[in-house]
Amino acid sequence: MGRGKFKSKPTGRRQFSTPEDLAAGTSNRPRSFRKKEEEEEEEVEEASEEESEEESDEESTQKKKGTQGIIEIQNPNLAKPKSLKAKDVDVEKTTELSRREREELEKQRAHERYMRLQEQGKTEQAKKDLERLALIRQQRAEAAKKREEEKAAKEQKKSEARK
Repeated sequence: MGRGKFKSKPTGRRQFSTPEDLAAGTSNRPRSFRKKEEEEEEEVEEASEEESEEESDEESTQKKKGTQGIIEIQNPNLAKPKSLKAKDVDVEKTTELSRREREELEKQRAHERYMRLQEQGKTEQAKKDLERLALIRQQRAEAAKKREEEKAAKEQKKSEARK
């Protein structure tokens, strides 16, 4: 087989198995890779055996490694299993919120309370806004009255000029 334009270094040579080698079961894979592959196969077989045992015996407890089965410890920092099965979940148990989640909820509640008071006009800002609004309405009413007076005065002048 040709290697192309560049010759590879002896450490980086790739050796591909031919279809005949694959059919015969002899390949150029390194031994360490074969060992890893065999270990993975064994683990898969063990896992399938354990699953079948668990299915047959529902009350079987988890197999503990090393001295865990002998010594019972109450370490709060010990990593707990994160994934729970649906049958093991306790529905009635309330989960405690983290500090950030708690603060976020308090912030949302305070904002909602403030907005309710704002709508009712009980906050300082709402009172200032209402005062400003009343002032603007008063100014607009005065301006409208002034326009009406000017309009009436113009019409009166026109009517006097016609006579």
